[in-house]
Amino acid sequence: MITYPPRLSLASLPTPISKLERFSETLGGVNIWVKRDELTGLEVSGNKIRKLEFSIAEAQIQGCNTLITCGGIQSNHCRATAILGARLGMKVHLILRGEKPDAPEGNLLMDYLCGAEVSYMTEADWGGHERFAQDLQFKYGKSGDKAFFIPIGASDEIGLWGYIAAAEELKHDFDSLGIKPDYIVCATGSGGTQGGLLVGAKLFNIAAKCVAFNVSDDAQYFHDKIVQDVTLWKQRYNLDFDVDELAIRTVEGYLGPGYGVAGEEVFAAINELAKSDGIFLDPVYTGKAFHGMVSELRKGDSGALAGAKNVVFVHTGGLFGVFPQGGNFSFK
Repeated sequence: MITYPPRLSLASLPTPISKLERFSETLGGVNIWVKRDELTGLEVSGNKIRKLEFSIAEAQIQGCNTLITCGGIQSNHCRATAILGARLGMKVHLILRGEKPDAPEGNLLMDYLCGAEVSYMTEADWGGHERFAQDLQFKYGKSGDKAFFIPIGASDEIGLWGYIAAAEELKHDFDSLGIKPDYIVCATGSGGTQGGLLVGAKLFNIAAKCVAFNVSDDAQYFHDKIVQDVTLWKQRYNLDFDVDELAIRTVEGYLGPGYGVAGEEVFAAINELAKSDGIFLDPVYTGKAFHGMVSELRKGDSGALAGAKNVVFVHTGGLFGVFPQGGNFSFK
């Protein structure tokens, strides 16, 4: 039995899990199930809200009235933080990587609509974003506010709880459906979802192997990041857990041109799934991971998902990131 720390009830949980009936028929005997975490809410849809339930609870425990966080211009995490801040009556200050666009759209538009304060940092200066966040905390403190910093994707020892709890939810899903998945697959961009699933699988005796497809950085980065987060999680909450037992598997090769930039094969995969099963992916996270998963499944026993019969794909959301890249789809 695991004892969770304080948590806000912000997400629509549990999210459903469903089989891709028509798409699975194209894979010659492999059943793909989708954990529909794009349905955790409407405006706050996606995986980030699971982590923020714990991160914002900690901010409130510390008496903070302001949230500072960071990410790309089309960050799902920043959008979710901005909206939740508005709902909870907390100020939100976002630090976004890139140049300020002429007109906001997608997630960024929603950030502004919710009243978030936005600061932009160039790629060249991005290495100093955490120092900038510390400076902002100091400035807010001088004006009588208390600011809590949430790292990229809420991926730290606090946010880790979000997908530990999701793993417990998946355990109930599998028992209810009577399935024993071979693999649980997700996109990984800041490591928190991947790390939480790995820890949760151990805690709740889930036999499925957790495999992630990177949408930024490389496999070594995610190995080191997850080990760091889980080690800090153990220390912070005084838990007995063997970090060395984590089987951290990150499949490379599907990043494409870079973070947030996808090739035509990813847009084709998004279109294919929408047509076959009416489920929408995004070109930053889920589209790349889904394309990678399907590509590896089609390799059979020579692929990273060898022997798969039942695979669960964790749909981490990102729908609002589709619209700024709508021009990249090709329709016949």
